[in-house]
Amino acid sequence: MRGPRGGGGFGHPGAGAMGDKPKNFKETFRKLRSFLKPYLVPLLFVLIFSIGSTIFAILGPRILGDVTNEIFEGLQRKVAGTGEGINFESIQRTLLFLLGLYVISAILNFIQNFIVSGVAQKVSYNLRTSISDKISKLPLKYFDKNSHGDVLSRMTNDVDTVSQSLNQSLSQIITSVTTIIGILIMMLSISVSMTLIALLILPVSMGLMVTIIKRSQKFFKEQQTFLGEANGYVEEAYGGHVIMKAFNREEKAVEEFSEINERLQKSAWKSQFFSGLTQPIMMFVGNLGYVLVSIVGGYLAIRGSIKVGHILSFIQYIRRFTQPIAQVAQISNVLQSTVAASERIFEFLGEEEIEEEDGIRVNPDEVKGAVTFQNVQFGYNKDQMIIKDFTLNVKPGKRVAIVGPTGAGKTTLVKLLMRYYELNSGTIHLDGIDIHQMNRRDLRETIGMVLQDTWLFHGSIMDNIRYGKLDASDEDVVKASKASYVHHFVKTLPGGYDMEINEEASNISQGQKQLLTIARVFLKDPSIIILDEATSSVDTRTEVLIQESMEELMKGRTSFVIAHRLSTIRTADVILVMNEGDIVETGTHEELIEKKGFYEKLYNAQFEV
Repeated sequence: MRGPRGGGGFGHPGAGAMGDKPKNFKETFRKLRSFLKPYLVPLLFVLIFSIGSTIFAILGPRILGDVTNEIFEGLQRKVAGTGEGINFESIQRTLLFLLGLYVISAILNFIQNFIVSGVAQKVSYNLRTSISDKISKLPLKYFDKNSHGDVLSRMTNDVDTVSQSLNQSLSQIITSVTTIIGILIMMLSISVSMTLIALLILPVSMGLMVTIIKRSQKFFKEQQTFLGEANGYVEEAYGGHVIMKAFNREEKAVEEFSEINERLQKSAWKSQFFSGLTQPIMMFVGNLGYVLVSIVGGYLAIRGSIKVGHILSFIQYIRRFTQPIAQVAQISNVLQSTVAASERIFEFLGEEEIEEEDGIRVNPDEVKGAVTFQNVQFGYNKDQMIIKDFTLNVKPGKRVAIVGPTGAGKTTLVKLLMRYYELNSGTIHLDGIDIHQMNRRDLRETIGMVLQDTWLFHGSIMDNIRYGKLDASDEDVVKASKASYVHHFVKTLPGGYDMEINEEASNISQGQKQLLTIARVFLKDPSIIILDEATSSVDTRTEVLIQESMEELMKGRTSFVIAHRLSTIRTADVILVMNEGDIVETGTHEELIEKKGFYEKLYNAQFEV
């Protein structure tokens, strides 16, 4: 059971936060720190190991410079005949010591990377868990205003951005800062004048770096935007490939995708081109520094102010000095993206939740099913009421049909009964208890609902039916399947009840999907049943069979049936005819036909030729 499959639209993957800037950097960074707070001890070790690894690595060039001095001076003594030649034992000890430093540096680097990876993944795990918990606490009105793709983008793209940034940048920024400070100290210890010359080049390289980053950032943002468009178009075209082929729109689809792909190619080329300029420009500026340092170093060596080995060490330090500076500049850009992604996550986590409540506990098995709507008013927007002063008294075991044109408020009415939305005014009572004082879980446990849009997950048919009652036995599932006329077609499938429904639930028909969702309600055996166009996707013969089984199921149970096909609700105890949020007519099918009013017009319109 890995996730929902079946009905629903396609969410376009978001472009993520690359290149975006946060609206409130400080506040978002503070919230991100709260997720890192439990890992302060591991992060402290990362700081220690990172500094230690960097220091040991920085000492290398200086020690190699001393070895070079020993070789150079030994050769001078040998040629001049003023003493012993090269002291190979001393060089061997020095090189072994250097090797030990590099090994320790590598071990410390490995440990701190291991810790950082663990922390990054735990933070990602906690963020995803928080988002998952938040989804279950959000009111439906949030999902009415925000696309599913946007929510998925926050859980996937934005969390991945934060995870990758923590994994790559956390230790890198410590290493870079430590390297800059350490190398600067080592350069000053070798020669102050040469260090000043090296630092004169720094503003030039930094200026070029900032210019390139600013230039490329715009194109990176465009690249991510067009990438999101391309992914969304491919997903949409793939999901609707049957319709696309039916209307012979393959060439048009290829043409439209080519336009998007061309924009993506241009922005990607520009972003990669400007980003690729960084390395050669830094090398060019660095080489200028090497030339100046070599000239000054040679002059100082002639004067005897510096040794040859130290000049070589200094050149290695210059080569390494510009690299961490470039990394810090790049990390600052990455941190902007990280905080921007975090901001989107925290915006979602900060959304208004459904109020937690204990409520009046009700035993679902003891509910009789008396439902009363009293002066109910509701609108998704306060200035636009959909349900206007609605009053209805439904006795236990009665079958209520709700009909009317699209937008009349039929589905909204049953959603209010399920407490998916809160009323603007009025009350709804179940067995004399105001449902807004009841525990939501108990309320929904008493109600079984079948929607027009099917919802199936990747898993066996047995598990999909058992979703209606998780503790049901296999025998109970089969019994419910037989009652809903699912058993017959399931036995014809390869594997029967153990057959796996694939990722897109495309290995069974739409009508079979609908039957499976109806079987869930049979298995749940609720006190109140809501059917919202439940038979809209099945053939006439199957519909008749379902209607017969529904008649048996509904005995002694209150039921609300929303239907456009009026032939399916002729046996209802009472039919509510709704129009623009009001009940305009009530009565049985025969009574409403005799009135020759709104219902009669709806009914006759379906049979006009």
